Amino acid sequence: MRRDYLLLSGLALLFFFPFLGSVHLFDWDEINFAECAREMVQTRDWMRPQIDFEAFWEKPPLFLWMQALSMKVFGINEFAARLPNALCGWATLLLVFHIGNRLHDRMFGWLWALAWLGSLLPHLYFRSGIIDPWFNFFIFTGLFGFIEFRWRFFKHQKSQSFWVRYRHLLGGGFLVGLAILTKGPTAYLIVMLVLVLYWAKYRFKGKGYWLHLMYFSLAAAVAALLWFGVEVWMHGPWFVQEFLAYQVRLFSTEDAGHGGFLGYHFVVLLLGCFPASVFAIPNLWGDKECEDEALETSTLNSCMRCDFATWMQLLFWVVLILFSLVKTKILHYSSLCYFPLTYLGSVTLWRAIKWSVLPKVTTFLLPTIGVVLGLAVAALPFLGQNLDLIRPLFASDPFALANLDADVQWELWQGIPGLVLALASVAGAYFWIKGRAWKTAQMVFAGGAIFVGGTLLFVVSNIEGYTQRAAIEFYESKSGEDCIIKPVGFKSYAHLFYANKQDPGPDKTVDDLPGLYYNKPIKPTYFVAKINRLNPLPEFPQIKEIGRKNGFVFFEWKP
Repeated sequence: MRRDYLLLSGLALLFFFPFLGSVHLFDWDEINFAECAREMVQTRDWMRPQIDFEAFWEKPPLFLWMQALSMKVFGINEFAARLPNALCGWATLLLVFHIGNRLHDRMFGWLWALAWLGSLLPHLYFRSGIIDPWFNFFIFTGLFGFIEFRWRFFKHQKSQSFWVRYRHLLGGGFLVGLAILTKGPTAYLIVMLVLVLYWAKYRFKGKGYWLHLMYFSLAAAVAALLWFGVEVWMHGPWFVQEFLAYQVRLFSTEDAGHGGFLGYHFVVLLLGCFPASVFAIPNLWGDKECEDEALETSTLNSCMRCDFATWMQLLFWVVLILFSLVKTKILHYSSLCYFPLTYLGSVTLWRAIKWSVLPKVTTFLLPTIGVVLGLAVAALPFLGQNLDLIRPLFASDPFALANLDADVQWELWQGIPGLVLALASVAGAYFWIKGRAWKTAQMVFAGGAIFVGGTLLFVVSNIEGYTQRAAIEFYESKSGEDCIIKPVGFKSYAHLFYANKQDPGPDKTVDDLPGLYYNKPIKPTYFVAKINRLNPLPEFPQIKEIGRKNGFVFFEWKP
């Protein structure tokens, strides 16, 4: 067992930690949290999140504390901003191996860990600076605490202390409270929907279930009040009221600027969680335990596996349906589904290895999706060398056309990660047909892990060269200058982080628009706009254009 944990730690170290700082943070979802953390470090105000040195009520501070502590150790940079999620990836591999080994066997533990390592978005998010990996980790571990408690409940003895009997329940609730402190009360909503639906499945029967929900909720509230309560006590209810109002807006409107069709998250999970998703499909509903498995498994173990599969199915459908109904559609909103998807996919592989149960849907989807995704990425270097082939696609978007003028160097070998995914998927399908499911798992998950790592290193860095690097390099060039930088016509946090903006002092409105256009500046003032959204800057003769690059236009107003 110790050897397994060491091997998994080695894989996490190999795949999640190298080159974390090789690409700039992406605007918005990476930079906004990193900027909050930077301002925490600079102002030493660890209680109230800030953006542009004004209250930022969109998120609680737990993940920001992690990033800020990382920045205190490693400096204010991309590596420090992404390090907490790499640590989360390491913890996740160890956790799922432990649970899988306990519920099934050592092979299953490895399958579940490899499913996380070799699936696309689950791997990618551990190399990012977004908030969701830790949010999902706390929710899943909190829910598992409740499940563990229920499994042990009927073995409890009255002579045992309250803590011994209820520690898993209270610990699980506390972890859900940490999830609330990470991203908000959506964590509690998701978990309670799963718990109540599980209860409803058994017609609301179950000794003490209602009381256990109350204890669980109380523990979650205690954890959440560690910050929410202190914030209200120190500053009054305004900040918390704005935070809760923002959560409601996310559910009821396209508040974050992202809409989408009803099946958006289904497509995201099918493609983004590949290859685990194609193995999970047969187990998304019902119990597919075969006769041989039932005969070879003890009744208790069989019941626990069946029960855990039910919990995972409920978690998957609750998250998928909930965020399909929410009007704001963002890629990572459904990322909590990665836990049930990777588990249910591992169940398919495990049964295929041990009892040769080979669902036909996998035979078709595995090579189809793998080849399409792999060849699409493999083709990017060729398209990068022949941009005239794709320019007509952006004819109606001057900014996108100007992006393509970036000096980005492509080599055909940079498409190798895509070819690896395509070949691994075909090879995996071949071994699947031959009944060698363990070989399939090795091929597709190794291919997926290599694909994500290689794509981040060789492809994503080049794509970033088109989308935002020109603006970020401009901001970096001003980081040592006492100046004001303001994006015009688009929302961004990059200028704050990469220009290392300092606290302006008591008057936080000194660089607010539109006043900044009319009041003579007290320091050099720079405006950054997109080529198709220059207004109203050309209307002010005192504001001079100083350069253009890849669709971004830079202006200066000297004091």
